[in-house]
Amino acid sequence: MYLIVVGAGDIGTQLIDIATQSGNEVVVVERDRKRAETAANAFDCLVLNDDATVQDTLIDAGVERADAVISTTDRDATNVMVCLLAEEFDVPNIVSVVHDPDHMNVFERVGANTLQNPQRLIAENLFRSVERPSVVDYMHVGDTAEVFEIRVGEEASVAGKTLSTAANEGIIPDDTLVVAIEREDGDNPITPRGDTHIESGDLVTVYSERGATPEITDLFGHFGDHDRANNRP
Repeated sequence: MYLIVVGAGDIGTQLIDIATQSGNEVVVVERDRKRAETAANAFDCLVLNDDATVQDTLIDAGVERADAVISTTDRDATNVMVCLLAEEFDVPNIVSVVHDPDHMNVFERVGANTLQNPQRLIAENLFRSVERPSVVDYMHVGDTAEVFEIRVGEEASVAGKTLSTAANEGIIPDDTLVVAIEREDGDNPITPRGDTHIESGDLVTVYSERGATPEITDLFGHFGDHDRANNRP
């Protein structure tokens, strides 16, 4: 893909790293000279030390053939302007960071895909790593539901049972599904069936309508999460 990344700050730098390592053609637009120089020295991509809210700058960056424009600056006004200009060139995918939730409707009207308040997302992840250390990764689905990964402990009530048995015995509630299993001695993920056994050490991907609550993580043998959630030593 041909990507234009606007901003080489904390967020933009990580994005540039991922995009270039994935073999994409990346052009970076950074107004700050020092940041532009740092990016140019660190990454195998073209870096323009210029203002992305000026149409000619995006033209110089190749916006007319861009597959995506991603704006990552710390100013919503700048990000909105970049998105508006990208829309004028019919860029197929326009993505932006949004720092103030009150500005979300503006970005939606522009037609941009958004990542809201990345600082809060980082804070939530840091807090989750303390509150639910057993949860490897997670994603919100709606208001309360979550998809998360968790390692099955030796004392887990589901360990050694098939999914159908665990469900019939009421161990796995109706609002919770195991959607994938990665086994330590296996090369490929297992697509769970009713007769699939869950083993200690499995990394399971779980969908739960109530989220990764202590009651759910307990099923997989992580009783310490329950203590942390209730502020018990």
